[in-house]
Formats: sequence, structure tokens, C-alpha cells
Amino acid sequence: MKISVVSPVYYGEKLVPELVNRLHQSLSAIHPEYEIILVEDGSPDQSWKVIREICSKDPKAKGLKLSRNFGQHYAITAGLQAASGEWIVVMDCDLQDRPEEIPRLFEKCQEGFDIVYAQRKLRQDSFLKRLSSRIFYRVFGYLTDTKQDASIANFGIYHQQVIQAVLSMNDYIRYFPTMVQWVGFDSAKIDVEHSERMEGKSSYSWKSLIKLASKNIIAFSDKPLRLTVKFGFGMSVISFLIGVVYLYRYFTGQIQVMGFTSIIISTTFLSGLIILTLGIIGIYLGKTFEQSKQRPNFIVHQKLNLDE
Repeated sequence: MKISVVSPVYYGEKLVPELVNRLHQSLSAIHPEYEIILVEDGSPDQSWKVIREICSKDPKAKGLKLSRNFGQHYAITAGLQAASGEWIVVMDCDLQDRPEEIPRLFEKCQEGFDIVYAQRKLRQDSFLKRLSSRIFYRVFGYLTDTKQDASIANFGIYHQQVIQAVLSMNDYIRYFPTMVQWVGFDSAKIDVEHSERMEGKSSYSWKSLIKLASKNIIAFSDKPLRLTVKFGFGMSVISFLIGVVYLYRYFTGQIQVMGFTSIIISTTFLSGLIILTLGIIGIYLGKTFEQSKQRPNFIVHQKLNLDE
């Protein structure tokens, strides 16, 4: 197989038929050997019914149904495990990632790159969506010590060697863009046209973005722990300096009665700091516990046009 396309499907009932048609047009212009892998991630609508109908008529279309909603990046992982192509394209099903850009991505990777990212210079999203995405990548990049680009998401083409390296990572928490960045390899990026959403709205709300960021920050970095240590050290230095000042004022007769307020404030503040530190450590321990269970990242319920 020359090219595989992996697309997680969630609320894609009305989008999948057009997605498949446009993929056929784009992929057939590159190479006759290709496959389209649609991973239904526990979608509440009739997405799986539509995928089943398409796969019954189209042998190049292949379907995976997960047993429940595991999340976008787990669905991507399921599709990557099933992909057999030398080159693998990952894209969302909402058609904001345009299938017509795939030939350009493929042409660029023939220059010797293992990864070619699709860079969305002009994103066709609402102001709030662009703002939340920019904030997410800024905070995520800072707390994970990685370079994050809000104009690049999952859409891109990846050599099989890159994908095998990503799949070899046994992380319990999956986040495809950061995992690709971690494994390295030669990469490039090209500007692509970004389309408006044809149907529905993004499933990523502020709440889900915060949850996604917090999970992946814990999974990919220990920086929160290091920041806590620095903050604790800084508070110790400040407390020592304040103590020196108060000792000086006490011995020079400027303080005759020690203040009750300062004791209460300092005790409360330090107690909160201790609880915060213990909470961060507890989160890391909890994630370690989850990893130690070695549960599967996802469960495949049904397969279509794929070997069992």
C-alpha cells in the first residue's frame, strides 16, 4: 500500500460521504494503491451506519468502530495501527482539512522529508476558537518545554517509520502532535488552505481544552514539579528576608507586640502552598498508577474491510 489516510470520525454522519469522495479524487491522482481508514470514536449520531454503507461498496474504504468514545488521539492511534501504507496522512473528518492539499503534501515529502506538516496560515475559525487554541499552545509549549505552533494540528503526511516510532511509545496519555515532535525525523511544513466548518461545531470547548492541556502537561513534562520547587525556594528566600527585617525592627525597639495578623496570613499561605505541592505530586502519582495498569488505550468493537 502506497498511501493510507487515517481520519477519526465524531459527529461525521453528514460529512463522511463527501470526505471519502474527495479523498478518492485526490489520492487516485497520486497512486492507484491507497486506503481510507475511518475510525468511528463512539459518535452519538449515525456515523458508523454511514461508514458501514460506504465500506460495503468501496474496498478502499476501511472502518474501525471503537467500543466507546476514547478521544480523538486514541482514535488516531487505532487508525495508525491498522494503516499499511508507506506514507500515512492524518486528517480530521470535518473537511476543514482539505483532501485537495494531500498531493502537495506528498510532493513535498518526495524531497526527502519524513514528515510534512500542513500549516494553516489563515484559519477559518471563530475568534474565540483561534484565541483558545493560541492560549492552549502557548501554555502547553511553556509547561512542556516544546515548540508549539497553533497553525499546525494533526493534518500532515508521515512516513511509516515515523508512525512506527510513535506507536512504539507506550504512553497511557496520547497526544499525536507532541508525540510526532518527540520522535524527531526530518520534517518540513507547507502552507495549506483551511476551510470553514461545513457542519456542526468543534467538540473542543474551553473545558475540554483545559482538560486536554492538563493531562498532556503531566504526561509529557515534569516542569510543574520543577516550577513548584522554584516557587518554594523563592518563598523561602522571601520569608528569610522578611524574618531578618522583623528581627532588626524587634531589636531596635520598633516592634513591641508581635502581630497576630501576620502569623495567621503566613500560616494560611504556607499551608496552601504545601497542599498545592502535595496535590501536584499526587497527580503525577495517579498518572503513574494509571500507566502501571497497562490497560489498552482503546478497544476496537468492529472492523470493516480489515483483517481480523
